[in-house]
Amino acid sequence: MTSAAPADHLAELNLAKLRFPLDDPRMESFVELLNPVNGAADGAPGFVWRLVEEGAPDATALRPAGEDVIVTMSVWETPEALWEFTYRSGHLEVMRRRREWFDRHVEAYLVLWWVPAGHVPTVDEGLERLADLRTNGPSPRAFTFASTYTAAEAAETLRADAVPTA
Repeated sequence: MTSAAPADHLAELNLAKLRFPLDDPRMESFVELLNPVNGAADGAPGFVWRLVEEGAPDATALRPAGEDVIVTMSVWETPEALWEFTYRSGHLEVMRRRREWFDRHVEAYLVLWWVPAGHVPTVDEGLERLADLRTNGPSPRAFTFASTYTAAEAAETLRADAVPTA
């Protein structure tokens, strides 16, 4: 007996404001870690997709949130899969060093949301979800690891939002 594929996947968008340009020698250690960390994500259980610039191994040259802001975006089968990669892999050591390379955040910088399996979210979609989180706080539409919602709760919210009011 085979298990059914999940109907929904978890998307995440993460912004990081650079302290220095990527070609600055103070960023060299971060740049050297990009390929190993991205490779670990690509091979992690539950990984589905990550944003890359066409013809590049990563998305560091894409700057939709500002010239000094890098964007990461990915899709995972479950919140647990994303959590395991984020906090129980070599990625954690990179996160521990983030103050070397990135400014402290003054507002939400990470957003999670549910997408139908097979859907590849756009950066604009992720930025809109982040704006929703910043404006309205966590909800089934845009949330964080600290305030998660299920795919069923997100679907119910979307259905409720779609009902016209008289």
